[in-house]
Amino acid sequence: MDKVQSIEEATARLHDGATIMIGGFCSVGTPLKLVEAILDSGVKDLTVISVVNANLFSDETSELHALFANHRIKKFICAHNGTCRTAQDQEKNGELEVEFYPMGTWIEKIRAGGGGLGGVLTPVGLGTLVEQGKQKLTIEGKEYLLELPLRAEIGFIKGRRADPLGNVEYHGVSRNSNPTIAMAADYVVAEVDEIVNIGDIDPERVGTPGVFVHSVVQGYPYREHQALVSAIWARGGALK
Repeated sequence: MDKVQSIEEATARLHDGATIMIGGFCSVGTPLKLVEAILDSGVKDLTVISVVNANLFSDETSELHALFANHRIKKFICAHNGTCRTAQDQEKNGELEVEFYPMGTWIEKIRAGGGGLGGVLTPVGLGTLVEQGKQKLTIEGKEYLLELPLRAEIGFIKGRRADPLGNVEYHGVSRNSNPTIAMAADYVVAEVDEIVNIGDIDPERVGTPGVFVHSVVQGYPYREHQALVSAIWARGGALK
């Protein structure tokens, strides 16, 4: 039942062409060490599902920006592609396929994938480019788009603490997409600031139960992770 592994063991499933979900939003709640492991592994032609491409102030050595800069991502499924110039340029040049969804639709497609649903009905996107190629249904006189579920082979999430059973506790807004992604991937790796003993996490503070997590890895300790993220924001003058 002990799910604690090294980064190398936890990422052994990576392969060219893999579909990977990555939690976080603009480096907040992003599993930085696991992203580094993707880069170090050399895998390419990836389909990455993440809400936004990278922090506006990241550079070619940090978080998801590094994956775009090193041409590891072939397709990006997201809600926003406007914060990383490298990704934007690759899309314009035809090097990167980008699949957009409104942010609420994006997370609900993943939730549907995790819940075993056949799809999500939403009026968002009707009458726009978003509706192209999608089935429409009329329910009680109101028209909806049918959005199909999203799943991935591998899910990389970021938590504050986890125990060896894989129960994950989150801190603050790092809850963003991580708990939902944890339910919608075939193999889920939780990177955490601290690995604690079974029983140290109050059950009411468990954000992702261990049943959804296959592997737990030690990430940067909390203060170090905080410093890395703060440095990214400070680079753009958002923090002093």
